Amino acid sequence: MNPDKYCRDRVAQSGSSFYYSFLFLPPERRSAITALYAFCREVDDVVDDMTDPDIARAKLAWWRQEIGLAYAGTAQHPVARALQPVITRYALPEAQFQTVIDGMTMDLEQNRYLDFSSLEQYCHRVAGVVGLMSAEIFGYDHPDTRVYARDLGIAFQLTNILRDVGEDARRGRIYLPQDDLARFEVAPSSLLGGKGSDAFRRLMAFEAVRTRAWYARALAKLDPRDRRSQRAGLIMAAIYRTLLDEIAHDGFNVLDRRTSLTPLRKLWIAWKTARKSA
Repeated sequence: MNPDKYCRDRVAQSGSSFYYSFLFLPPERRSAITALYAFCREVDDVVDDMTDPDIARAKLAWWRQEIGLAYAGTAQHPVARALQPVITRYALPEAQFQTVIDGMTMDLEQNRYLDFSSLEQYCHRVAGVVGLMSAEIFGYDHPDTRVYARDLGIAFQLTNILRDVGEDARRGRIYLPQDDLARFEVAPSSLLGGKGSDAFRRLMAFEAVRTRAWYARALAKLDPRDRRSQRAGLIMAAIYRTLLDEIAHDGFNVLDRRTSLTPLRKLWIAWKTARKSA
């Protein structure tokens, strides 16, 4: 199969909000970011579809080797083959791909996070580093844009965590920091049992405020001269911030449902944001 087509199909089938931001990129950069996102989907699905942790570890180890082969120009998987020209054209370090896999491996080693500092490390690995690579693909002039991209990636991951509290709990995972649960007197067992409460909603409201602060600190670092080149990231941010608002508007009812935006609404937000960033 054609590697680029494989990646396009992989991203389109995922239904991700990121897809809508890619539509506004020039063809070469769109192809590059699609390959990067397809890689993230491949390694993330290794963990999410896990039935045997040992098999998942073996698959992630295989991906580590496959990324090494991509840098040698001898990759076999369609996604890794699609990445070969991308890593050369945009000078993406191999260590960053390996860090993403490190983050996925954390999901096999732990299902709780004591405090936000430990959660931030996880978010940096699975999303912040992806933000850094994305910034290279989109292009920038000001060095602070790298800080923006990393922090924006973390904001995206925090939003995903709030959206997926119930889904993750059904897999036995709780990403919300344990010290936050204790502070708001929310028992981990209530999350695992899908039991909402006023205390849980107060906890989620606190986490939403923290997440919005990450968006604010990220956007404050984006130099105006880089707004046009980083337009795709701004589109992602607009969609994800709207999703966060919807989660709050729905009363943080995330334990038994998944809040989402319709494709048409995502496209509308993407179009409006693209116009503002032109």
